[in-house]
Order: sequence, then C-alpha cells, then structure tokens
Amino acid sequence: MGNILFISDRLEKIQQYTNIFNRKPYNFTVVSDENVILETAELNSPDVIILDYKFNNIKKNIKNLKSIYNSTAFVLLTPSQGLEQDLTKYINAFITEDLSEDLVLSTINVNLRTKQSLEQLSATNKNLADSLYRLNVLYSTSSQFAGSLDKEKLVDYMIEGLDKSLSFDLTCTLAFCTDTEPVLILNSLYELSEELVSAIKLRTILNYKSLFENKTPPFEIDIEKLKVIKTVKYPANRFTFNLFQYDNMFAPISLGDNFFGCIEIFKETPFTSDDATCFQTIAQQVSLPLKSATLYQEIMETNLKLEKLERLKSEFISIVSHELRTPLTAIKNSLDILSSGRCGDLNEAGNKFLAMAQRNVQRLSGIINDLLDLSKIEAGKMDYHFTNMNIHSVIEYVKFALSGVAREKGLNLIAEETANLPEIYADSQRLEQVLTNLVSNAIKFTPEGKNIIIRSHIARAEQLKAPDCFKDDIKKLNGEYIVVCVEDEGIGIAEKDLLRAFDKFAQIENSLSRKIGGSGLGLPIAKQLLEAHNGTIWCDSELNKGSRFYFAIPVSKVPSKMEVSVN
Repeated sequence: MGNILFISDRLEKIQQYTNIFNRKPYNFTVVSDENVILETAELNSPDVIILDYKFNNIKKNIKNLKSIYNSTAFVLLTPSQGLEQDLTKYINAFITEDLSEDLVLSTINVNLRTKQSLEQLSATNKNLADSLYRLNVLYSTSSQFAGSLDKEKLVDYMIEGLDKSLSFDLTCTLAFCTDTEPVLILNSLYELSEELVSAIKLRTILNYKSLFENKTPPFEIDIEKLKVIKTVKYPANRFTFNLFQYDNMFAPISLGDNFFGCIEIFKETPFTSDDATCFQTIAQQVSLPLKSATLYQEIMETNLKLEKLERLKSEFISIVSHELRTPLTAIKNSLDILSSGRCGDLNEAGNKFLAMAQRNVQRLSGIINDLLDLSKIEAGKMDYHFTNMNIHSVIEYVKFALSGVAREKGLNLIAEETANLPEIYADSQRLEQVLTNLVSNAIKFTPEGKNIIIRSHIARAEQLKAPDCFKDDIKKLNGEYIVVCVEDEGIGIAEKDLLRAFDKFAQIENSLSRKIGGSGLGLPIAKQLLEAHNGTIWCDSELNKGSRFYFAIPVSKVPSKMEVSVN
C-alpha cells in the first residue's frame, strides 16, 4: 500500500495508469493542472510521484516538488528514446511509454520498498541519537551527583537532568532534605495561578501519603504551612487546570529506609516507555548521594558538637585545676609547718598521718599539673625554651631525682648511656618532664628487687623498629635521632593495649594499675611534648615480662654558640 501521485495532462496516459493502479492496493491520485500540484501533493503526502515528461514546465515542477518532498521517490515517464539528460539528476527511476504493466508495477514497488527502508533507517537513527543523548544526560547527571554533598544542589541537578532528557512542562518535587521543613519545588514551563498552586500542593500531599498506605508517614505536612519554591521559564504564558489532563509520572526519592521526598512530572505529549525508564533512573540515582549528603551533614554537625564539648571540657579542666591549686597550696604549706615542729611535736600516729597527707597532696599536685599542662598544650599555649643541649644532662637529672624513690621501693635505677652523643635542639625542662614520667611509671609498675634501665644511643630513622601500631609515626621520621629507652621488669602491657596507653585518661585494665591509679595523662602529654620537638614516642611490651618505652629527638641542625666557624 502506498500513495502515488501521477502528474500528466495526456488523457490516454491518465487512463492507462489509472487502470494499472486501481487494480492494486494503492492510493492513486492524478493531477492535470499545474496550478494545483503542490496543494494536491500536500493533501496526499505521496510516497511516489510519477511525472509525465510531456507535462508543461516539467523541470520547474520537479524542482519545486523535490525541494518539499526530498524523501519521496520521483519516477519519470519517458519516451523510448531522446530523454533530456538534464532531468536525470532529479529522478530516482524511469519508466518508458512502451513498458509493460508488470514492469511498471515492479518499478513502483521497488521504489516504495526503498522509501520504506529509508524511513525505517531514519527512524532507527533518530531513536539511536535520542538514546545516545539520554545516556549522555544520565552520565552527566550522575557525575554531578557524585561531585556534590550539597542537598539543594543535588535536587537541582535531578530537575536539570529531567528537563534535558524529557523536556517536561512541570515538575513537582516534595523535598524533605533541603530545609528544616518540607519544601515543594515547582519548575514550570509557564506561570501558575495561586489556585493552581494550591491544587498542586493538595495533589502532592495526597500522592505522598499514598506511598504509606498502612504506615505512618515519616513526616507530617501542614498544607497551609508548606513552603513553595517556584521557578517559571516563560511567565508570559499561563497554565490552566487542563494541566491535570497532561500525561504524568510519579516516583519516590528514597533509598532503603531513607526517604528524601517524591517527584511528579507533567508533559502535554504522552511519555514513552523510554521516558519512564529515564525518569525512574534519575529519581533513583539521586537517592544515594542524598543519603551521603545527609550522613555528611550529620557528621559535620556531630563534629561541631564534639569540638564544642572538647573546648568546654578543656576550659572546665583549666578552671578547676586553677581553683584546686590555690587551696592545695594552703594545705601543703600547713602540712609543711606541722612537719617542721613549729606547732609542737606530734606522736607517732600523728607523724604517720601527716606523712600520708603529704604524699597525697604531692600526688594531687602532680595530677593538677598534668591537667594544666594538657590544657595549655591543647590551647597551643605551652611555653618552650629551645636551646642546643646534650641528652646526658636530662638523664642525669632524672636519675638523681628519682633514685631515692626507686630505692625506697627496692628497685635499682641504672643509666647505660652511649658516650659523646651529638647535641639536640630541645627544651630541657620538657624533656625532663617526659623522662620523669616514663621512669615514674616504671617505678610504679615494677615489683620489688627488679631493675629499671635508662639507655641512650644514636640511630637513623630507617633503623628504628617499633610494633605495627606505631609504624605510621616512625615513617614520618627522617635523618638522625637521639633515642632514649626506659626499660623495666614490671607487669607489662598487652599488645592490643600498646597504642591505647597514649590515649588521654586511659588506664590499662589490670589489678595493679587500678590499685596504683593516676590521671592517665602522663603519656599523652609526653607524646605531644615530643611532637613539638619533631620527635615521637613508642613502646613495646609483653605481659608480666616488662616494657620498653622509647622516645626519639632529631639531632640538632642549629649550630651551637660554642662552635667556631673556620675559614
């Protein structure tokens, strides 16, 4: 079946071709008047146009028709001989006047099939081009989704992707993720009246509730308070209530138990199955980044709360420490006066209780000093006085200061130093604080009759060895370091607790550590003091076999005042 237009003013040819095509399933139309050719062709949309070579102004008429019906097959009825060659460039096929009826039909059928094949190929190419364009839009949209954690931008990207791929007339997006309250986002081709907006609000809420037929919706919506954000492309035109007769699609924006809203889209022309697939794909694609954005926002809010709590905690510790120090000083002075005998002699029991009070005042004073140091370090207000120095002076000071304490407990405190170690650029007071803490801990946790050894040596960063949990800290080091080790024969630390020993307020769980107690701040303070020296601290240990605590300080690169430059 095909539409055939025959252009001729020869009656015998008109009769001949009418007889040929009326016996077959064709729509056959004849035009004899040159003035109505274009109008007739427009009415019949011909698949094949047969032109009689003897028709008036044949070349002009072919050109006019060809400019309009470029995909139509043009067949020229020609004489057996003597065809004008100039006409051949406009023609798809030829039939001579003496051609048999079967060959005429065969020629026309071949051209009809060729035209149909070309139309199918054109349609296929168009569908392929549309598919490629949509795939490109989906890829671009998913890339935008992946590159943002801003929930408002994610919703904008979703609507933009739908506009590019579907060319909608109106989208209604009910979003629960872009504000503290639900928001209805309207993106419209034309202006919407207040009455129409109210109707859309009601329709959106009903659609939303329909998603939770037998369940309680995650959010309650007050239609009077529902915020509307409206964007109009062409405000000069206006939609009417006929909008609700347009084709539409609806989808939730959700991922698992996470619900972010819903979207409805309207279009005057019907949506195809490919349109539906594209719509559902984009609505689903946006759900995962919205979940990620929500989690990111929750993490940021939690971090801000934690930072505030950390700041308040530090301020609280600082205030309490200062407030405790004043009465503690008065208590200590009073105890010193009592112990001096200026208030009279005490009996044996009184002296015992006085000594106990002095020990606990000293212990409490140490805890308060740790708290104050921690507050200063975290606030960035710790004072340092760096000079070129030798680690030997620090080891000698600590050994002298704590030898008596070690002897009281029946321990041997030994120093085994490497001679002639190079200088380090450090604050001697802070290093004394670090080493005092390490040796004090060793004394606390080492049974009577055992040894505590302080060692020192020089090593390159790549020669340092530490348990896996400290490897990242060791990898940061570069160059030569003075390494100090405090080795004891105490209760030891389980491998899983090595890193935890440097956490603030941490107490390793065993009966002896609970009995001895402490603030749990000594090692964290030591770690931060050493980091200020561009050094680090680590340990290795084994339960019931003792521990080795190491710290490393870089060899000085600042020339000593005693050095003399020789030219």
